Amino acid sequence: MSLDQTSAATVQTVRYGELQPCKTAFIDAHTPGSDRKENFTIIGGGVSESPDQHVHITTPHGFNIGAAGQPPHCRNSLHSHRTAEVFFVLSGRWRFFWGRWGDAGEVVLEKGDIINIPTGIFRGFENVGTDYGMIMAILGGDDAGGGVIWAPQVIEEAGAHGLVLAETGKLYDTKKGQALPEGVSPMATLTEEQLKDYPEPTTRDVLPRHVARYLDLVALADRTPVQVIGEHGVLPDKPGFEVALLTRGSSTGERHSHDRPSVLMPVTGHWRVEWDGGSDILAPGDTMSVPAGLSHAAWPSMEGDAALYHVVGTDDPAGATWTG
Repeated sequence: MSLDQTSAATVQTVRYGELQPCKTAFIDAHTPGSDRKENFTIIGGGVSESPDQHVHITTPHGFNIGAAGQPPHCRNSLHSHRTAEVFFVLSGRWRFFWGRWGDAGEVVLEKGDIINIPTGIFRGFENVGTDYGMIMAILGGDDAGGGVIWAPQVIEEAGAHGLVLAETGKLYDTKKGQALPEGVSPMATLTEEQLKDYPEPTTRDVLPRHVARYLDLVALADRTPVQVIGEHGVLPDKPGFEVALLTRGSSTGERHSHDRPSVLMPVTGHWRVEWDGGSDILAPGDTMSVPAGLSHAAWPSMEGDAALYHVVGTDDPAGATWTG
């Protein structure tokens, strides 16, 4: 983590090249097809089940920022969250799929595309590109909903490869001689009755209100920043945070502030950020946390394409997003 020396207690910047991955973050870490993925927790505690997970910024923001890095043909297993989960593609080509068995619907996203995955459905994703890819994630709430809810078959398959998830949410690797502590039971799998509460929306159900294409957003943000996720966003929702896209055409250099921490995440181009007491240059993959009340401004520092996602918390509960 790189901190500007003039305001070490305020602005915090996590560089893409300094991100610390965890390869044992989740229960499918040994499952073939999912055993090469890397999990990154950038802001907040995230939902990692491993004590090896490094957290870059612990300051509460009202939401969590993380990332997943995966080589081609590597997937993240079917799971659900109790709060919102938003992804945008930083690099690569990604297939997102959902439903109890992952066959209810799917969509393929490219660089800059964003998806607000409905809460309360099982979802997974895989890198279907030809190179290592990265997706950035925003999870609602400071505690990210209390963890991950796995599809039953994921827990069962993980057990066959040596990983056991305790009811406490902690992973134990039997291949390393680890065992559940006395008095601690394995995480119970959902019953067939409980599974009825997880809807199976089709691709046609999900796409209109939950997926936005980068090029469409860039066009909309030609003159003013476009609200992507929010009550009046392109993807209307109130998940406990708002997401906006800023481009070269809609950046003004005018300083402003928020009553809570905000986050800047470039997709393309290099961005100069100035605030009272310092400045910095952000590149794609960097994440900057700006504290509440600090006046700041951002604009592209070089020629070429430039777009940046901006995230700020709201007072809305970080609850369900699926409206049926």
